[in-house]
Amino acid sequence: MKTNNSTLSGLEPLLSIDELADYLHVPVTTIRDWRTDGKGPCAVKAGGRVRFATSDVLAWLVRQRESEPGHGPSGG
Repeated sequence: MKTNNSTLSGLEPLLSIDELADYLHVPVTTIRDWRTDGKGPCAVKAGGRVRFATSDVLAWLVRQRESEPGHGPSGG
């Protein structure tokens, strides 16, 4: 099976907790706190490690978007 360094053909990229924290510019502890509180994006546990599907992260970010500048997320 031929693979490249970033993904296997047809599989969605997964982010580590460190990569997600870097992307969002927040500490890893913030991601962990969000998971504990049920506030962050859904995750996948694989081999005892937490990973985040890019589609889940993007869907979560859409839900965080303000409905109008200075107002909370449109979901309430």
